[in-house]
Amino acid sequence: MRQPRPGSGADPRQEEPRGRPTLKTIAYMTGLGVTTVSRALKDAPDIAEQTKERVRLVAKQLGYMPNRAGVRLRTGKTNVIALLLSVDEEIMGMTSQMIFGISDELAGTPYHLVLMPQPPGADPMTAVRYVLDTGSADGIIISRIAPDDARIRFLLDRNFPFAAHGRMETCTDFPFHDFDNEAYGYEAVERLFQQGRKRIAALQPPGHLTYYRYFRNGFEKGLRAFKAEEIPLTSVSTDSSLADIRERLSGMLGAPDKPDGIVACSGGSAVSILAAIRAAGLTLGNEIDLVAKQPADFLNWINPAIITMSEDFRQAGRELARAVLERINDPTSPPHHSISKPDWRKQD
Repeated sequence: MRQPRPGSGADPRQEEPRGRPTLKTIAYMTGLGVTTVSRALKDAPDIAEQTKERVRLVAKQLGYMPNRAGVRLRTGKTNVIALLLSVDEEIMGMTSQMIFGISDELAGTPYHLVLMPQPPGADPMTAVRYVLDTGSADGIIISRIAPDDARIRFLLDRNFPFAAHGRMETCTDFPFHDFDNEAYGYEAVERLFQQGRKRIAALQPPGHLTYYRYFRNGFEKGLRAFKAEEIPLTSVSTDSSLADIRERLSGMLGAPDKPDGIVACSGGSAVSILAAIRAAGLTLGNEIDLVAKQPADFLNWINPAIITMSEDFRQAGRELARAVLERINDPTSPPHHSISKPDWRKQD
């Protein structure tokens, strides 16, 4: 067994038999000094590449992770990105896909992702203020953007690095990634028109969010272009519970003036719509058609007759992480903007 170097002290594995591995542990295992190990892990140019590789290998084998408190004391940074997400009812993988995408982009960087769930009805400013007041993250990713979002105004005023999943109507001078909901609204009506549908209802996002307005713009353009009629679907949105959506649609589909086409703005709500269609004794693809947005390819497993469009939330996560990292690394850089287009799935 390798003996401790003279003057290096006791074996740190004996000192901390159950503790996390430290720089001292790596120094003992490699026979190097603690300062050399630290500089090797930071990729210092004056450390030989062979030494860096040896130190990285031992660090990986030991499961070494830098002590965040120590990093913060030395650099003033936390190496944390905070993802603020609402916990309003949402199923079928939107959140997980976005987290996977952010993690893809953070891999190989010193940054770690911390998820901060926001309870329904909570003031969305509370979590943002907490992060800034406590200095608990170097950057923030926010979602569910309003047309004039107070969180964005606050973060811009404080010059704090962030990225938004969505746009404002009053300002675009900040990093964001968005989905083209206007194109989705228009193209959804077009696909229903191609199926011969003329009486169309839409289960829409909540009216206080910007993407509701983009969707409505496209949806209404589609109705005009294809001379279709809207059958208003009121009192529920994609934020409503699945049971409430099913109940509201069941009543609508039992009426004489029922729609023959429905547009769903989320994958979870499409499941409730399918249940309502079955409860009304209708057959998808015969008396009625459904267009639905989904975060992953799963709806056609449930029913191949659904006309599906996939929104890539994993790519959204990558773009958002890239955007916030750019702002952290260079606050003067132009804000990163990206907008993804609808990806229509081919029907079997």
